[in-house]
Amino acid sequence: MTLSDRIEAFSFLGETLRDAIAGKATPFTARIWQLTETQHINNPWFTPENVKLALSAIAGELTRENLTRWCSAYPGLDSGKKSLNVGVVMAGNLPLAGFHDFLSVLISGNRIIAKTSSKDPDLIRLIADIIISFNPEFGSLISLTEDQISDFDIVIATGSDNSSRYFEYYFGKYPHIIRKNRNSIAIIDGTESDGELRSLGTDVFSYFGLGCRNVSKLYLPDKYDITKIVSFWDQYSSVINHNKYANNYDFYKAVYLINKEHFTDTGYLILKESNELSSPVSVLYFSYYRSAADLKDQTELLKDKIQCITGHNHIPFGKAQVPALWDYADGIDTLDFLSKKN
Repeated sequence: MTLSDRIEAFSFLGETLRDAIAGKATPFTARIWQLTETQHINNPWFTPENVKLALSAIAGELTRENLTRWCSAYPGLDSGKKSLNVGVVMAGNLPLAGFHDFLSVLISGNRIIAKTSSKDPDLIRLIADIIISFNPEFGSLISLTEDQISDFDIVIATGSDNSSRYFEYYFGKYPHIIRKNRNSIAIIDGTESDGELRSLGTDVFSYFGLGCRNVSKLYLPDKYDITKIVSFWDQYSSVINHNKYANNYDFYKAVYLINKEHFTDTGYLILKESNELSSPVSVLYFSYYRSAADLKDQTELLKDKIQCITGHNHIPFGKAQVPALWDYADGIDTLDFLSKKN
């Protein structure tokens, strides 16, 4: 199978998803909508809105133009080298969190042996079936299981800081990419428009804040009034109607009250000043900075824990959860890793 064949297959996937989301008839439209509406039964965080958001983000990137541009930076992808068996351990914090690894392994001409997350096994199987329907050769290149994986040459594993130690123990002798916990930040400089502050809410609240690209902390200019920001976020207040989110909100509010810790309560989000980066669901941390140098010092200490940054001169507000194909998790070029090992 040539690189052109692989690009055509994933371009077809993008077109199929875009058509289904738009309500157009495809052989997979009914199944896509059925899964979109029912994922929350097995995973309450996977609401129909969140599944559709994930599918839309993927569909928007999978165009022939984007795929060709992405792959053109790796001349060896169409060299016809021997395929490798790539073991992939997928995360399950967001719908289709493992899709980019799935795409990278197959677009590079390798075979994927993936352990799907028990929290998200169905959507990636749907994606595989769409690809195989376009080109049956992919059937021999895709192996998905919820059990342990074996017979691989190299490994890509994504999980928490705790699970990464497990991954290092079991996969350390193989060439590997092992990803740990990361979070994202927003930098406010005080010149943001009302529209930008409103869009920042998308980076905070999409997927209930569970993704590594969700903003979990704000950096504010000294003496900045944080209530100015949250005044634009009423449109996101419905998150409190989600049972698991509300349980988190009630728990942390109670903890902070009992410990007599200062916080700002919006009724659906708790804002708390903290030096930490990773805030719990329903909580948003913030810190103040006095100067550009002070901001650099604070963020430099956390650079290995920061996934992405939104703000002026960074990712535009509201765009954290729509990464391009070449925006790699943890800043590790997955396709470069795969092409060189190949």
